[in-house]
Amino acid sequence: MTGTNEALALTFVMGAVILFCRAFPFLFFREPPAKDTGAGSRRAAFLNFVEKTVPPAAMTVLAVNALAGPLKGNPREAIPVLSAACFTALVHLWKRNPLISIFGGTALYMVLERIVMR
Repeated sequence: MTGTNEALALTFVMGAVILFCRAFPFLFFREPPAKDTGAGSRRAAFLNFVEKTVPPAAMTVLAVNALAGPLKGNPREAIPVLSAACFTALVHLWKRNPLISIFGGTALYMVLERIVMR
């Protein structure tokens, strides 16, 4: 069991790491200068590339990670996960609203988890 001082130190260190991770893009990826110099336009092109490719890549990794565990294990555990993932994708394609699709998929998963896993 950790003491109070150790817990406070760990909390401070974790908070500093999270703050650094949140501030990192703002510290190191500033807007290029107004002039389109060679280095500035290359940097802007790189940032545009990163801006367009990183979010879908991160979401793909998260989705594969979320689906891989249940699919490798008991097939019965995969039913709620796959159903909720398909529902989330269909609702998002239909409504184009991430909030509705994520909450709807989560709600369906929780209901199916209670029904199927009983």
